[in-house]
Amino acid sequence: MTNKNNKYIGYIGTYTKGESKGVYSFTLDTDEAKILDVKLAAELDNPTYVNISKDNRFLYVVKKEGENGGVAAFSIHESGELTSINSQLVAGSSPCHVSVDSKSKVLFSANYHKGEVVSYLLDETGSISPAVSVMKHEGSGPDPRQEKPHTHYAGLTPDENFLAVVELGIDALITYSVGSDGTLTKAKLLPLKGGSGPRHLVFHPNGKYAYIMTEFSSEVVVLTYYPEDGHFTEKQYISTLPEDFAENNQGSAVHISSDGRFVYAGNRGHNSIAVFRVDAFSGELSLVEHVSTEGDWPRDFALDPSEKFIVASNQESGNLVLFSRDDATGRLTLIESDIAVPYPVCVKFLNE
Repeated sequence: MTNKNNKYIGYIGTYTKGESKGVYSFTLDTDEAKILDVKLAAELDNPTYVNISKDNRFLYVVKKEGENGGVAAFSIHESGELTSINSQLVAGSSPCHVSVDSKSKVLFSANYHKGEVVSYLLDETGSISPAVSVMKHEGSGPDPRQEKPHTHYAGLTPDENFLAVVELGIDALITYSVGSDGTLTKAKLLPLKGGSGPRHLVFHPNGKYAYIMTEFSSEVVVLTYYPEDGHFTEKQYISTLPEDFAENNQGSAVHISSDGRFVYAGNRGHNSIAVFRVDAFSGELSLVEHVSTEGDWPRDFALDPSEKFIVASNQESGNLVLFSRDDATGRLTLIESDIAVPYPVCVKFLNE
């Protein structure tokens, strides 16, 4: 399902305004270096973030329905087509991030507007239970946009003993322990630079380091992770922007190559991907290059399973962009930038 004749299936989460109607699918042909067969895979409101179970059986997505918001489950067919399983919705805004454990037992969502993280149990069919834990945050930050908590990311640590939650509204990384029944218990809190607006996080494959992308200060924060008790310490802050860029920018996504040698960070405003080399001994970063995303407001991007390519999504210009990736240098080369998808904001491939 993931790789037929060097073709990989991917999914695009969108804002459903303009012509957008939901989750879109596409195929990346790595032999031809082309994105093919972009089509609507599931019709629903504002599926702005999607994630896929490790076994590629299920796709989980944030969902809005009228005045309610929550999460929805879909089964993934061999063809890549989606069939709805169920959803769990409650009154209020929908989440902005969703993730799932490696055994497809527990689902997590982060809600920006509510400032909370939620856990749900999953059954063998992929169906989502009502919420098991709802953890609300408190506080604010120095930036006017930090008037209250704004939870932006919730993902498991590599050992899956803890949930790492990135809190943009209060400039913090909060760690929760995860019970066998999916319940969350607050374990640790790491304050980050005031007004930085931490947004997303990715772990180094060695499990020792993590990288946070900040939205307001446009930096990558390098962290050391301590699995004994789930706490983190700061190692480095490095800008994702050229020194002479003074216009508005908001950091977006952060991803890492599976060999742990390169980190990629998105800039909305500068409209670029910053490429960083990872020091093998310290985990710290040094800039390699900035590459234009050939569009406006690159909200997300993804390395394909072969990691020979990156697909980026420009939210405001409504286009996907395909780059080839040099695995020796980390550098990106533009291949095509005219693949139309309305308001694309999240890119995920089926797992290899």
